[in-house]
Amino acid sequence: MADYEIEDRNRVRRLREKARYDEATVHAVLDAGLVAHVGLVQDAQPFVIPMIYGREEGTLYLHGAKKTRIMQLFGSGAPVCVNVTLLDGLVAARSAFSSSMNYRSVTLFGRATAITEESEQLRTLKIISDHSFAGRWEELRDPLDSEIRQTGIAALEIESASAKISEGPPDDEDFDYATPVWAGVVPIVNQLGKAEDDPRLLPGVSLSPSIAALEGTRR
Repeated sequence: MADYEIEDRNRVRRLREKARYDEATVHAVLDAGLVAHVGLVQDAQPFVIPMIYGREEGTLYLHGAKKTRIMQLFGSGAPVCVNVTLLDGLVAARSAFSSSMNYRSVTLFGRATAITEESEQLRTLKIISDHSFAGRWEELRDPLDSEIRQTGIAALEIESASAKISEGPPDDEDFDYATPVWAGVVPIVNQLGKAEDDPRLLPGVSLSPSIAALEGTRR
């Protein structure tokens, strides 16, 4: 895979040694995340909105209600910034200043366009569904026309991106290693639990394969 070109908007300036600009790392973080925080500006006022998404190669598909402000802004071709972050641990150093977190984070930039053609809406809705519930789309009824009309989908071509990966033990000052206090990492595990039945589940209906496959998986 190629690298994203390093430019002003995606250049990591703080802790540059943690920066990654290769597509493989950027895409891996996007594929592990579940929520994207999408930022844009309307009338000089910035907004950040959490959205579900799915990725196909270099395109991020974002899902929301068609009448929301952010979907209308997508239709205008406004510039967009997206961040996806996964926390992997609390890093307890020997000083408060050196304490931190382990994480995987991606920030990307581009311009989103609204998808309006019905067959493309259905295709991209499946991509978004598969991102969270792989294989679930085939187990469900077809979307209703009224549901499609209420749904907004935007395609964001990733023009520029960078990842930032922080991992490992604390990085203390040399003189702090003589301090008699515990230091290390408290892991944060993002793991799906055991599925819980809907109280109105029909008698005899068992767990579907797509949901059974999710149980216990980590992001």
